[in-house]
Amino acid sequence: MRESNVIIVGSGIAALQLAVQLPRHLNVIVITKSRMKESNSSLAQGGIAAAIGSKDNPCFHYADTLEAGRNINNKMTVRHVTSKAPKIIQELTEFRCRFDRENNNKIQLGKEGAHSHSRIIHGGGDQTGAAIIECLVKRMGPNIHVLEEECVYELLINREGRCFGVNTFGKNSELHTFVAPHVVLATGGCGQLYRFTSNSRLATGEGIALAYWAGAKIKDMEFIQFHPTLLFNEGQAHGLISEAVRGEGARLVDEGGKYLMDGIHPLRDLAPRHIVAQAIYHKLHEGKSIYLDVRPVSNFEKRFPAVSELCRKNQLYERIPVAPGCHFLMGGIETDLEGKTSIAGLYAIGEAACTGLHGANRLASNSLLEALVFGKRLAQYIGNQKTVIKFNTSQAPKVKTAWEISSLSLPKIKDIQFQMMQNVGIVRTGASLRQQLEWIDSFELKKWVNIDFANLTEKQWQIISMLQVCYLITRGALDRTESRGGHYRSDFPLESEKWLDKRITHLRIERRKSYEQSKA
Repeated sequence: MRESNVIIVGSGIAALQLAVQLPRHLNVIVITKSRMKESNSSLAQGGIAAAIGSKDNPCFHYADTLEAGRNINNKMTVRHVTSKAPKIIQELTEFRCRFDRENNNKIQLGKEGAHSHSRIIHGGGDQTGAAIIECLVKRMGPNIHVLEEECVYELLINREGRCFGVNTFGKNSELHTFVAPHVVLATGGCGQLYRFTSNSRLATGEGIALAYWAGAKIKDMEFIQFHPTLLFNEGQAHGLISEAVRGEGARLVDEGGKYLMDGIHPLRDLAPRHIVAQAIYHKLHEGKSIYLDVRPVSNFEKRFPAVSELCRKNQLYERIPVAPGCHFLMGGIETDLEGKTSIAGLYAIGEAACTGLHGANRLASNSLLEALVFGKRLAQYIGNQKTVIKFNTSQAPKVKTAWEISSLSLPKIKDIQFQMMQNVGIVRTGASLRQQLEWIDSFELKKWVNIDFANLTEKQWQIISMLQVCYLITRGALDRTESRGGHYRSDFPLESEKWLDKRITHLRIERRKSYEQSKA
């Protein structure tokens, strides 16, 4: 067993921002299931939204965020994040983060969907995530210890219901235990639950499953953002084409060259993502193809080197076939403004968390901003804990099952991805969602989450955690009988006033009961 002051699970921008912002006297362990620079963050083509233009203002950024989120955002969170954005950019500039600049050396500001002003800061054209990670890694101090290829499979909860550490699968199937008074989940999103996705192969949503199994509240899981423009060739999605390409003038066209978004939304190609994604989906469903015409973009290869390389690999030029794919999760582990979850000692930041910033649909380039703002804010909160937190390492009793692991029957990952895309994708119906729940139930998920995960292989555990997150998304989508933002029900196609103030929260009841029994 290894002890530290803070355990951070994940190695994306939220995790690294927290690590470098924590006071240097704290011992910090960063646990990542892959290599440190292999994360969703490293693939981020989009930039950071911040109102730093001469004609812009955080109030405009605030209003745009609410409009994109269909007005169910947490307004306090939105106000905090948008007001902190200019300062975040200033700090990264002082840390010599590689931002793109105009000829006069001013930071270049791009335009993306649903933004009223040009306020998107990029690094390396379409390699902003990699630029920020490079900056943060250089600032890591000797108090930060990174453990690679270490997969957390369980959160440790004591008899008082406090999180005090994690259990992991290490290299060569070794089992390890790490304890700390502060445990932070920065595990990213869940794009790999879907057949078509812009996400890293690592984005399987296990942080949300870990928190749910431990008894934390999970919220807004039905709200999944599908990015409109994944390069789509020979029936497969091959990577993301940044929205910034449309911001620089590229247009969506059909097979005959007719502009797709004309007459659909006043912002046309830069309409909110769910509107553009649904428009493309309906054309594809009719058996037609949709293309992104990049000819209007000046200096396309120089401006977007990563996208250009992706096109070259697929031998596609000028008109690029596109399709929507899973891009971002607006829901996740419920937190407050400090990053605290409903379990003492457990925190969540980044895409794994649900802060209420995004509402029903994320405004473009607000995700990297959220990771940076909350990474810093949580570091300040933990750093201000004057007293040493003494925690009881006597674990709460677990709900046990008598099932034999030898009878474990699980689907293949590609089957999970196909079923989710088919039944819980861009367009949903009550029938498709019930069908998906029946499919998940056929694997008897409820019994398998009560076995000792230490007896499983890492692959078996991963599939069980993926099924758990699939269940939470599907259950939320079935319960919300309206369409709003990233959640579209063709049987309930309109927004409903009665749902405006309702949020769907998931809580593992049997885990809560075990806390009550341990206290009795």
